[in-house]
Amino acid sequence: MAAMATESAPPRIAKELTIGQLAERSGVATSALRFYETQGLISSRRTSGNQRRYHRETLRRVAFIRVSQNVGMPLGAIREALGRLPEGRTPTRSDWAEVSASWRADLDARIGQLVRLRDDLTECIGCGCLSLESCMLANPYDVCAREGSGPRRLLEDGSPRGRCRT
Repeated sequence: MAAMATESAPPRIAKELTIGQLAERSGVATSALRFYETQGLISSRRTSGNQRRYHRETLRRVAFIRVSQNVGMPLGAIREALGRLPEGRTPTRSDWAEVSASWRADLDARIGQLVRLRDDLTECIGCGCLSLESCMLANPYDVCAREGSGPRRLLEDGSPRGRCRT
């Protein structure tokens, strides 16, 4: 008998991934992947046994979602960005550059809000109000209430103290 070749064929790369494989490869829990799917962020096809199968490109899409979440973007903004891609294709480097540039103003506004929150954190919660002693100095006679409900000083643009200060 002839000797069999000891070389093995290179591993076959599957075009589709199970939800477990996608979770393992992406580092995202299966429950989060199901949630992304219900939110229209990713999609799968179902086998005859009703099991999910994801195209390999979904890995990049999940990475795009996770990076977007890590910079603080809400799922609605992420869905909108992915929805602008033709035929639901996988985001490219240039797609990310375009999307991140469009999010810059929103991120800058949120950074400003966080700076105001940090600067006022020890004195005031933004006139909700839980510190009546301090607020009589920062918000005498509840002048911020004229501006509306909620933490008015932290919602205002401009100075760290907001416009409702007397």
